[in-house]
Amino acid sequence: MNDLGNISEIIAGMAAQLGEQLARVGISHPAMVGIHTGGVWIAKHLHRQLNIEEPLGSLDISFYRDDFTRIGMNPVVQPSQLPFSIDERHIILVDDVLHTGRTIRAALNELFDYGRPASIMLATLIERGGRELPIQANVVGRHVELSPGEHIKLSGPDPLALEIQKTA
Repeated sequence: MNDLGNISEIIAGMAAQLGEQLARVGISHPAMVGIHTGGVWIAKHLHRQLNIEEPLGSLDISFYRDDFTRIGMNPVVQPSQLPFSIDERHIILVDDVLHTGRTIRAALNELFDYGRPASIMLATLIERGGRELPIQANVVGRHVELSPGEHIKLSGPDPLALEIQKTA
């Protein structure tokens, strides 16, 4: 894991932070949505630890990305699944790595196509530098500074593993 820490401990810390923030603002019945793929894996753990009643939702933002011509389309597009109404709901949006902010922007665009949430909290396992859009997470598991040419790979779903990789 290249000293990124124990994922189970990081997720437990995120769950505690989320619980505190939800209690502080008086949100008792949030819905949770993970961004395909890694965000869904993290969200499953958080969903269970927070005892959220609503089923877990998932988004595949492939068609909402603004950079797919540069990075290429994901050859396996999964359908998004939101088994609850978004309208006037407090949503916890979960992703694995917050980097440029473009994935989160795409996820927000897709969520708003489903309805108008009351609020959205963003939880991310890893936050790294390189933001291109003004996006900030409410809950972050770990802040990581990487050199140019390095990125973080999350593998899973069981077991979850983090690795810093160098791009060729």
